Amino acid sequence: MSDHKSLNILAIGASRNIGYYSSKKLLGAGATVTFLLRSPTVFDTDEEIQPYVKNGHAVLVKGDALVSADVQKAWDTASKDRPVDFLLFSVGGTPKFTFGKGFIIDPPNLVTQSLLNALSTMPKVSGVEDQTKIITLSSIGLTRTSHDSLPLAIKPLYGWLLNSPHEDKAGAERAIAYCTGWSWNTEKDGEPNADIMGENWQDGLPSAGSLKKALVIRPALLTDGKCVAEKPQKEGKQPKEPYRVSEGELGGYTISRQDVAHFVVDVILNKWAQYENKIVNIGY
Repeated sequence: MSDHKSLNILAIGASRNIGYYSSKKLLGAGATVTFLLRSPTVFDTDEEIQPYVKNGHAVLVKGDALVSADVQKAWDTASKDRPVDFLLFSVGGTPKFTFGKGFIIDPPNLVTQSLLNALSTMPKVSGVEDQTKIITLSSIGLTRTSHDSLPLAIKPLYGWLLNSPHEDKAGAERAIAYCTGWSWNTEKDGEPNADIMGENWQDGLPSAGSLKKALVIRPALLTDGKCVAEKPQKEGKQPKEPYRVSEGELGGYTISRQDVAHFVVDVILNKWAQYENKIVNIGY
């Protein structure tokens, strides 16, 4: 992407964490970012975002990703003057611990339903070349296939403690797989539960296999650590990759949210052709 200043981004789930860090970097690169926010006041005292609000590069739309009409409003606002280049979808709830079920989120299908709304309300276009590029944040260890390759020490964490949030993210991946035509291992991984997907969940989505510009990013266990990728290199030392990215399973343990954001922005600004139509894992 040669002209970063012309980039038009719709960010859903970017009030904090990966979506927030990514959006700040994109704004700094000259992009326009439209945020769908339940509480736009979240940025009222944000000294880094406010200058972009004032110059029109950060556009704040009040709404809930669980409400289809609100997501439609976000698309309409973001595409008012020109098409949206990227949908950055990073919705994720704050898990609450319960002794019976481990960590749960409310509602349990927050991510899946929000993504279904985003996909079903996205503008219709005449050709593949005009499609909005979609980046969604997921997680390693969601399906049985992915869980089998996790490091032994963290399998219990993913198998029980994080089971509920991961069922939700698996539902979101199922929706992307349907729209892109990617394979889904029904025999081994099954189908997400009906309470995650909802009845007739395909209704209103882009037709099966029609989306050709998507990327799913599966981070390892997320931390609040610093951005290793932006750490100054010691003079005379051979620089090493700050994190690993692979279509294959990494077997990695952790990755900071800021480093995932670094990767997201690098893909959008420089490496989309390399990662288009892929599911990748990222970790240290």
